[in-house]
Amino acid sequence: MSWKWYERHVLPWLVDLACSVRPVRRQRRKVVPLAKGRVLEIGIGTGLNLEHYDKARIERLVGLDPGLEMHPQARRRSRRAAIEVELVGLSAERIPYDDGSFDTVLVTYSLCTIGDPLSALKEMRRVLRPGGRLIFCEHGRAPDARVRRWQERLTPLWSTLAGGCHLDRDIPRLLAQAGFRSDDMQQMYLPGPRPLTYNYWGTAVAAPAAAPDRQS
Repeated sequence: MSWKWYERHVLPWLVDLACSVRPVRRQRRKVVPLAKGRVLEIGIGTGLNLEHYDKARIERLVGLDPGLEMHPQARRRSRRAAIEVELVGLSAERIPYDDGSFDTVLVTYSLCTIGDPLSALKEMRRVLRPGGRLIFCEHGRAPDARVRRWQERLTPLWSTLAGGCHLDRDIPRLLAQAGFRSDDMQQMYLPGPRPLTYNYWGTAVAAPAAAPDRQS
């Protein structure tokens, strides 16, 4: 079995299975219905979020994901959910939309696989309108030192097998570095192996720019 064959035919199925387990579905139900207006979903993958949108609140939905092999499944889920989505086969480090194009950016379980998550978050901030919200639900760096050590040990192999997924990304730090502020972030372990299941979720807005120092 070649690696490209694995990535094209096996990996999408494994990702879909892992990302649709019951604790993860519960997390999706907490955050996805918050999306409203013009919505950009980052890392739409196979469309696991589509059933959770509140269609009455959505004006337009764009799904960004470089994994073209996942788009057919996303289209099928779009039809089942009766929600129209524009699929764009690009990664989030360079989002092909103008500044302020969206009211909401949604990202769930995708920052772990993006090659440059900080650049991607800065792009998400750029395309949000003033006052727009980033809605996020991600797994990442655990608070317990022992679990973090296991995350660091496992990530090189895990990333190779799981499509570039990193277990130990510091989600609060990345959000802050990208210029976001979250006042409602929640975090906890979900059921399952602790190195894989520490979750962060909530909403964030662009933090106000610091006032320039005034010299007397």
